[in-house]
Amino acid sequence: MGLWELFILALGLSMDAFAVSICKGLGLGKIKAKHMCLAGAWFGGFQALMPLIGYFLGRFFAEIITAYDHWVAFFLLAFIGGKMIWDALDGGQEEDVDAAMDPKTMFLLAVATSIDALAVGITFAFLEVDILPAVLFIGATTFVCSAVGVKVGSVFGAKYQKKAELAGGGALVLIGLKLLLEGLGIL
Repeated sequence: MGLWELFILALGLSMDAFAVSICKGLGLGKIKAKHMCLAGAWFGGFQALMPLIGYFLGRFFAEIITAYDHWVAFFLLAFIGGKMIWDALDGGQEEDVDAAMDPKTMFLLAVATSIDALAVGITFAFLEVDILPAVLFIGATTFVCSAVGVKVGSVFGAKYQKKAELAGGGALVLIGLKLLLEGLGIL
């Protein structure tokens, strides 16, 4: 696999994390560099870790993982997106900016957006890809895309906080649905 193919693959894998990062930026409103770095670290780290795990799992679990990855991603994203929509419609207390990026939430989002990278790692095992440079490249690409996504989202979210939270939650649910439909072979 050449550098160009790896770059296209890394961009493709990072698009879910980019979309979720935009949603995070929408919900956060005013952001700091630490928010961008935090999103980049979570999403980039998991986008690098999952193909590495997949690579080592290799042939042994290929059928099991690819058979259920879309369901896991769908349920995680639908749950988190549904909670965002519920919170926006509930009209209750305002969330603290740091609370929106707490470790539990970021962990679930990072796992949900990187499950497809696990399957890619299994593919890497069959293709005999030099795994360390590949996962570092994927992680770095996702870090940059995620950090930029938070900034892009924050520009639009400061003026439209409640609508942004609804849109962000809806986007997460739609991403999960898209992954499910792709996994089922419908898209």
